Amino acid sequence: MDNQLPFPTKTEDISFSPKITLQSKGKLLLLNEPWVMGILNLTPDSFYAGSRIKSVTSEILHVAEKMIEDGADILDIGGYSSRPSADLVSEEEELKRTIGAIGQVKKYFPNCLLSIDTFRSKVAQEAVNTGADLVNDISAGELDPEMIPTVGKLSVPYIAMHMRGNPKTMQTQTGYENIILEIMNYFSKKMKDCRKSGIKDVIIDPGLGFAKTLDQNYWILRNLAYFKTIQAPILVGLSRKSMIYTKLGIQPENALNGTTALNMAALINGANILRVHDVKEVKETIKLYKELYP
Repeated sequence: MDNQLPFPTKTEDISFSPKITLQSKGKLLLLNEPWVMGILNLTPDSFYAGSRIKSVTSEILHVAEKMIEDGADILDIGGYSSRPSADLVSEEEELKRTIGAIGQVKKYFPNCLLSIDTFRSKVAQEAVNTGADLVNDISAGELDPEMIPTVGKLSVPYIAMHMRGNPKTMQTQTGYENIILEIMNYFSKKMKDCRKSGIKDVIIDPGLGFAKTLDQNYWILRNLAYFKTIQAPILVGLSRKSMIYTKLGIQPENALNGTTALNMAALINGANILRVHDVKEVKETIKLYKELYP
């Protein structure tokens, strides 16, 4: 890995911007402090068994209510596992898993922001039509060329993540000459594509665990502040991932402590949104972070 970064950083680049706003369906959202995105997995094979939700009609409402009570700012609903080597899921099955769930959660918790975790434009459109407020795409339009143009017509924020290949092939594509510079160039292009298609608000996600080695994940996290120059909110999703449990020689079920430690590092280095399984613990982390960096 080339450790020569493209330019020097400054302390002020790391600080959390108090002036970030997003627009979703004509509603103005103020991102004036770090947000917590709670993960709602409607998949039978997510890497962390504790996050799997089997019943759309009852269990998802219970889990959603608990996350909202714990302080979640967004709930992220997904029906396609993106863990390494995950099995393919048909579009029909993904729609079946997610659309009803979005309708249920929005019905009982109308003020809660929902995002749809999908790389398919049809799923994104149906989800937004049903009540989703954001689109979270692990491929940033690479797996469906209609995704970015579709989101441009939906008037919702778009989360664009960096990944190479797809969940089945991504871990064979971890060769970079300068990983920070290459990801920044990737997002620079994606920002132009999104603006051209009419997407007003883009959130970037460097994609920890997606086409990256364990050491590359830590290098990205350590140098997260460089992505501030893209002038877009940064989402970090590292909750209970292999970069934690493999390094510590434990299982995902035991990786909460490591997750908390690295979420604090992400906040210090400039993360605006944390995507997590454990909402209460990360809200406490944010509270302590704000004491350190008021």
